[in-house]
Amino acid sequence: MSLPFRLSIAVPIHNEESVLPELLRRTRAVLDGVSGGPHQLLFVDDGSADRTLDILEQACHDDPRITVISLSRNFGHQAALTAALDYVQGDAVVLMDGDLQDPPEYIPAFVERFAEGYDVVYATRASRKESWWLKSCYFLFYRMQAMLSEIRLPLDAGDFGLMSRRVVGELRNMPERHRYLRGLRKWVGFRQVGIPVERAERHSGKSKYSLLKLLKLASDGIFAFSILPLRAATLAGGLAIAVSGLYALYSLYAKIFLSQSPRGFTALVFLISFLSGVLLFFLGIIGEYVGRIYEEIKARPVYIIGKIIGDAPSGYRGKNPSDSLRGQAAERLGASGEAANPRD
Repeated sequence: MSLPFRLSIAVPIHNEESVLPELLRRTRAVLDGVSGGPHQLLFVDDGSADRTLDILEQACHDDPRITVISLSRNFGHQAALTAALDYVQGDAVVLMDGDLQDPPEYIPAFVERFAEGYDVVYATRASRKESWWLKSCYFLFYRMQAMLSEIRLPLDAGDFGLMSRRVVGELRNMPERHRYLRGLRKWVGFRQVGIPVERAERHSGKSKYSLLKLLKLASDGIFAFSILPLRAATLAGGLAIAVSGLYALYSLYAKIFLSQSPRGFTALVFLISFLSGVLLFFLGIIGEYVGRIYEEIKARPVYIIGKIIGDAPSGYRGKNPSDSLRGQAAERLGASGEAANPRD
C-alpha cells in the first residue's frame, strides 16, 4: 500500500512581522491544494527582534502543519536554510524566502516536475521588479560566477526551488560552514530542471540583505566553487615577469647599441605602485581562502537552536537517507493522482 505524498515548505524568517499574515495565508492555501499529506510548513526564525516569533507561535498552535525552529541568535540566511533542511520531514522540500518575492503559487508547478522524475526543480528569475542597478549587479554576478565556477551553475537561479528527500540527505552530509546552498544543490547532481519565475516585489518591510551581505554571499559563491582567483594571481605574476624581462632586454639594447639609458622616473613610480596594488589584491584573495580554511578547522556549528515549537523530529544531520526514499516519494505522488509517470 502506497503512502501519501508529503511536501515540506521551509521558510527562513528574520524580522518579517508585517509580511507573515499574508505569507501564512498564501502558503497554507498552496498546501491545501497539494494532494497527499500531512504536509509541513516549517519556519526558521533567525533571531528576530520584532513580533515575528510571537506570530509564528500563534500560527503553530492554530495549524498542526506548522513547525517553528527558533535559532538562538541571527546566524544568517544560509545558516537558517541549513537548519530548515535538517528538520524537514517531507518527501520533497521547497525552499523559499519569507518576503514573498518568491511567489508560493509556483510550488504546484515544482511538484509536477518532481512527479516527472526530477530531483531538483529550481526557479530561474525571468524578470525582477528591482532597481536597475541592482538588476545589473545580479546579471553580472551570475555570469561571472558561471564563468569562474568549476561546475556549471544555472544562471539567475536563487534558493527558491524544490529538492527531493535524497538531495536533502546529501546536503545534510556536507559539513562546510561557508554555505552557498544554490551551488551545493547543483554540485550534488541528479536530474535537475529550471522553471521561469517572475520575481515579485517585496511585500512589505525592508530587505535584510545589505550591500555588504550581498557581497559576502557573492564571495561565498565564487570562493566555494572556484580556485581560478588563485590561478589568476599566478598568471598576473607571470605576465609581470615577462614584461619586466622585455624591458630589461630593451634597456640593455639601448645601452649597448644606442649609447643611451632609458629614462622615466614617473613611469617607474607608476609601475611600482601598480604592481604593489596587484600584489596586495592577490594577497587579499589568498587571505580569503586561508580565512575560510581557518573557519572550517574551528568546526563550530552552522547554527544553534533556541527552541522548537510544533511537531518536529530530532535533527539528524549527517545521516543519509537511502535512495529508496526517492522511490517511495514517487509512489506516493502516483497514489495521490499527481504523477503521470513517476521515476523509480
